[in-house]
Amino acid sequence: MNRLPIEKRAQIIGLLVEGNSMRAITRLVGVSINTVTKLLEDVGFSCSLYQNEVMRNLPCKRVQCDEIWAFCGSKEKNVTAEHRGELGYGDVYTWTAIDADTKLVPSFLVGRRDASYAHEFIQDLAGRMASRVQLTTDGHKAYITAVEAAFSGEIDYAMLVKLYGEAPKEDQRRYSLTEFRGTTQGVVSGNPDPKHISTSYVERQNLTMRMSMRRFTRLTNGFSKKVQNLEHAVSLHFMHYNFARIHKTLRVTPAMEAGIADHAWTLEEIARLAD
Repeated sequence: MNRLPIEKRAQIIGLLVEGNSMRAITRLVGVSINTVTKLLEDVGFSCSLYQNEVMRNLPCKRVQCDEIWAFCGSKEKNVTAEHRGELGYGDVYTWTAIDADTKLVPSFLVGRRDASYAHEFIQDLAGRMASRVQLTTDGHKAYITAVEAAFSGEIDYAMLVKLYGEAPKEDQRRYSLTEFRGTTQGVVSGNPDPKHISTSYVERQNLTMRMSMRRFTRLTNGFSKKVQNLEHAVSLHFMHYNFARIHKTLRVTPAMEAGIADHAWTLEEIARLAD
């Protein structure tokens, strides 16, 4: 990998974070699929280490959490009996948190949508905060015990549950959205400000993920074949989003707004993390 020029590595990373598939990148850049895969593994792993180290004592005040669905290998219904229930086969969820003010994503985790991963994710999030925060999640029950265990009540926490109408007809279910009817709010602990009980920013972040990573596209044939590569892609995506991508509203990167970076990173700088 060291023989590949830094400009070429930066070009591949740029194509990855803009939503191109790995096969398409091999044709656009003129390198082998093994080269693209190896670069994703090396840089993705390095991005994970870097963000884990740097994103500490963060000045976040209003945090929103959600889970976004993807799948590895095959859809859940097609997983063979020997691999059923094993991470990396079928449904895989990425847990994400976002700061409503700086738009920083301080914590993310690829795994199952169950209580054990909820505890791991929230514990990691709590360890990165510098002070008390207001947290909003959806109605997933696993959050309740996870938040209590991680924050020990030192948090202003509310749940926002969205209400939908009847499901679309069978022949429309794949493409038509269920009618949105409204929301209900519930205070779980502390004294959250009702004006800031929202999951809008984290749900918009989910759209950014689907647009920026080919493997998250719905009805895709570019899905992940290995959960490790999905983890590397997510890590690279958030490294680029947090440190390199100028937010249109902020006019700086989220990392700059949060005070953990003094400039917008280039693709070459991200590529050099693997060195």
